[in-house]
Amino acid sequence: MRKVAILAGVIVILAAAAAIGWRVYSGPGAPAAQVSVGQAVSDLTLTDLDAKPQTLASLKGEKGTLLIFIATRCPYSNAYNQRMEALHRDYSARGIRLVGINPNRTEPADEVRRHAQENGLTFTILKDDGNRVADYFGASVTPEAYLLDASNVLRYHGRLDSSHTEPSLNAHELRAALDALLSGGEIVAGKKAFGCAIKRVG
Repeated sequence: MRKVAILAGVIVILAAAAAIGWRVYSGPGAPAAQVSVGQAVSDLTLTDLDAKPQTLASLKGEKGTLLIFIATRCPYSNAYNQRMEALHRDYSARGIRLVGINPNRTEPADEVRRHAQENGLTFTILKDDGNRVADYFGASVTPEAYLLDASNVLRYHGRLDSSHTEPSLNAHELRAALDALLSGGEIVAGKKAFGCAIKRVG
């Protein structure tokens, strides 16, 4: 009986670990980033939800561009939906364009469009087919943020804030970076992003 109880306990732990492994990035999976903070970003190409190509150069804001890797099925990414929409609302008028990037092979464009409509997301959302852009940035999870200045130099990489369960935080770490970019102040280095591992091709 004792052996059966121990075995059952091990199975429960392994099942929980498997579930967490699907949801939370905790190991290798993303290739090494091809760009670092302080370096200019290449003019990468993504596709919109109608499968039309869009370049970063065509999407950039007057003062900068905020790229956030997002997902439709990830509870961590979904916990930030309204915080991301608030960022778009508050900073688009100040010259920062927010672009959501869905890199998951498991989430087709139709699903991404429906998800945006159901959640009231009005910022631009693109598909990263083959996760080439995620690979370029070395993005590991959703959500994960990258802030580019007006010259497409990467100025911030990291999480939005410290807790997906506390919407009152309002993405304050990322907002601090945005405000510093706009004011010419010092941008504090971002902390490691947390969330669901990107479902890569291959």
